[in-house]
Amino acid sequence: MITPEQVKTEVRAALRELLDAAGLRGGDIVAVGCSTSEIAGGDIGRASNPELGQAVYEEIAQILAKRRLILAAQCCEHLNRAVIIERDAAISLGLETVNVVPQPKAGGSFATAAYHSMREPVAVEEIKAAAGLDIGGTLIGMQLRRVAVPVKLKNNRVGAANVTAARTRPKFIGGVRAAYNEKLL
Repeated sequence: MITPEQVKTEVRAALRELLDAAGLRGGDIVAVGCSTSEIAGGDIGRASNPELGQAVYEEIAQILAKRRLILAAQCCEHLNRAVIIERDAAISLGLETVNVVPQPKAGGSFATAAYHSMREPVAVEEIKAAAGLDIGGTLIGMQLRRVAVPVKLKNNRVGAANVTAARTRPKFIGGVRAAYNEKLL
């Protein structure tokens, strides 16, 4: 049985690896989806675990706050994958809020932990994140800006859950004569 401390260690390793690869700046958004059921070795949506959700939230929130990055905690499909963020971030990004409070069985334990731990949480229907971490196959792709680029993680498991990650880059436009900024690739 995986402990919250093991979860924190594995989440820390995966998130740091993503952040090192993504080249983010303060104010960028990081979308995170998490199935605590998958972490514990079950099927997604079948065994939500609030204690593991809290552990994942605490570790991610701490790391992102130190880098001045915005956490977008994705809810599960029962809430149409709405996102929980801080109210000030929603206001500065011009996002319309929606009225929903995630619960372990309708939103997921991770999003519930985010909602109850943030200073002033709100839900929004979608966001355009610069990078994302998907713990347990939660399908965060809809929360990423175009163009998403996979980040191959060495630390690609949290408990029994697979972890995938992505960063984004600006779109290439132009034709055969176009030149591109190599730093943005």
